[in-house]
Amino acid sequence: MSGTGEVPAGEGGVWRLTVVVPAEAVPAVEGALSEVAEAVLAFEIEDGPEAGRWRLDGLTETPPDAAQRALLATLSGLPEDAFAVSQEAPRDWLAETARAFPPFSVAGFHIRGSHVAVPPAGRRRLMVDAATAFGSGEHETTAGCLEALAGLARAWPGGAPRVLDLGCGSGILAMAAARCWPGVVNAVDIDAEAVRVAAINARLNHLGPRLRVARADSPARPAVRRHGPYDLILANILARPLIALAPAVSAALAPGGRLVLAGLLAEQERAVRAAYRARGLVLARRRRRGRWTILELRHPLRRHP
Repeated sequence: MSGTGEVPAGEGGVWRLTVVVPAEAVPAVEGALSEVAEAVLAFEIEDGPEAGRWRLDGLTETPPDAAQRALLATLSGLPEDAFAVSQEAPRDWLAETARAFPPFSVAGFHIRGSHVAVPPAGRRRLMVDAATAFGSGEHETTAGCLEALAGLARAWPGGAPRVLDLGCGSGILAMAAARCWPGVVNAVDIDAEAVRVAAINARLNHLGPRLRVARADSPARPAVRRHGPYDLILANILARPLIALAPAVSAALAPGGRLVLAGLLAEQERAVRAAYRARGLVLARRRRRGRWTILELRHPLRRHP
């Protein structure tokens, strides 16, 4: 889930721009809404005739004017009338956030928003508010990656792996890896806002010195390559970029390393696996969460867990 924390409403409430799109259109539409709205919310529709599609809402204090509507259409590739516009009365966003994002646990990780004051003891704790960067832990792909991390942490043969979180979003997976092992975790994203949010989240979780956050679109970039090769790469993005990045990701993986791929629908698994199989990587484990598949691949040259 992607979204924001507090949105100033004023006396007149807020304006909402709403659109429903397929999963593969989410990044472009989310980016477009971010240009005209103060906050963007995104979630997958789980029931009804549109199950599997995504609803995105852009929230703004003023109604969108003609220029903003035109910009939105240009950036998203959708017609202007695809976005429904409505006004809402003032609301208590802090209270609503607390209700909509209660604390929860996945594979030994406890995720909470900043509105939850006291986390439980004895678990790997992460504080992540719903924000403008993807990754609060609720979505099946993120949860599946957290499960993969927990399993790898239990079985890792010793020492701290060199970790790369490619397409880090909020930084939740990079922070989870930092909770599993000592050392510095590298986190990169193509989106400058995601880099900003991930760096803030690292500081809020007292992990600032242990997350190296940078803007990059590929492991082949010098800022990423200089810290590799990586023993563990996490890539929770989408099927198309996963396929396109297969050569660079595979080259950045150390002999015997592990690669966790997510963001792909079950019907996209064959194409994604083929792209990495062509680079010599083999399947170690597959996880299914809803309509989504999480793949764990390994470099075959040395035995890892």
